[in-house]
Amino acid sequence: MASSFAFSLLPFFFLSLIISLLPHSNAQLPSSSSRPHGVVLSVTKDASSLQYLTHIFQRTPKVRVNLTVDLGGQFTWVDCEDGYKSSSYRSARCKSVQCKLAGQPTSGCFDKCYGTPRPGCSNHTCSVLPYNSVSGWQSPGDVGSDSLTVKSTDGSDVMVRGLVFSCAPTSLVAGLAGGAKGIVGIGRSATGLPSQFSLAFRFPRKFAMCLSSSKGAVIFGDGPYMAQPGMDLSTSFTYTPLIVNPVSATTGGEKSPEYYIGVKSIKVGGRKILLKRGILSLKKDGLGGTKISTVNPYTVMETSIYNAVTSAYIKHAKAMNISRVASVSPFGVCFSTKKIVNTRAGAIVPSIDLVLQNKRAVWRIFGSNSMVKVKNGVSCLGFVDGGSEAKTSIVIGGYQLEDNLLQFDIPRSRLGFTSSLLFGSRQVACSALNN
Repeated sequence: MASSFAFSLLPFFFLSLIISLLPHSNAQLPSSSSRPHGVVLSVTKDASSLQYLTHIFQRTPKVRVNLTVDLGGQFTWVDCEDGYKSSSYRSARCKSVQCKLAGQPTSGCFDKCYGTPRPGCSNHTCSVLPYNSVSGWQSPGDVGSDSLTVKSTDGSDVMVRGLVFSCAPTSLVAGLAGGAKGIVGIGRSATGLPSQFSLAFRFPRKFAMCLSSSKGAVIFGDGPYMAQPGMDLSTSFTYTPLIVNPVSATTGGEKSPEYYIGVKSIKVGGRKILLKRGILSLKKDGLGGTKISTVNPYTVMETSIYNAVTSAYIKHAKAMNISRVASVSPFGVCFSTKKIVNTRAGAIVPSIDLVLQNKRAVWRIFGSNSMVKVKNGVSCLGFVDGGSEAKTSIVIGGYQLEDNLLQFDIPRSRLGFTSSLLFGSRQVACSALNN
């Protein structure tokens, strides 16, 4: 039987205001023998919505809660109107540490609950705006805390007491996958899961993500990241800086909790494509740049970038005797599969390279992450035109992330990535991770 340990976040929230969320305090901590090396959330893909889902055990007594994964989410929010009951729930009082961490130091407080006091409706609590990144809607919600139980990387159950989240109304769930009761936020913020888990368990503020069309995982804490049979995938990382967007897309003010990287150029079939000058850059007003998303099912590109990539791709595909066919929504470029050879790493088609800080730092997108089968005999290039007024130059979507191992090192502000694990000597999938 798996063992179980409990940790309280409250003492560490006070520390976080002093140490800026860096995990190196001399405060009294849980014993090292019981502290986990890391914790893991299993992730599955919903075939209908194409959202990536996980589950947590929240509340007292424990209740399984299914949530949509938002890589750039500022905090976790849960529907509290639909039968939320818990003896361990605590509302965050106005001007409390929890409110400050959530970004509400002096304002955004509800003096009176208009209804029967309950989780999500309490007197003198601070309020935030839970954001449904799928539908684009926001709604006011109380800040609160409750117990959360997750699996450690060694299989034990570990509990966090006082994990901060936001209660949201049932109406905000619209647009999420069937059965999902909210969103789990793993953005680079004080209330994102990486920071809260780091504070509770005293492990590095890092996490790895390996998505899959079947079973993937988000692993909080440091590596190694082992795949069957005994392969350490962390030895395959190429590193690139993570960039902070100075403007949040949801609030328009504070720094964004989302993860951006610096794409300098793009190659198709090994050849650099011509793009408008500065189109890939992240601007001071928060526009442009390249971010990584688990909410967008496919990569979205600003129109001029999309046109340049697809034009080059069509040209290289034609040279490989691959015939173009009619488009199938939401994709603009589709091909007959009659002349496409398939391998374990996917279709043999032109590669797409995102060239980062130098020519050695290249995120290569192989056929397994570029071609999407839409019907018998037809596959499409899994990229979508985001329009000429797109706020972000490139949004790398979920399909392009599948079977790629990514490590987000927040203190060092860098991303480790592997490109496709299916390719080359590794030939493993994210479902093979030992978690």
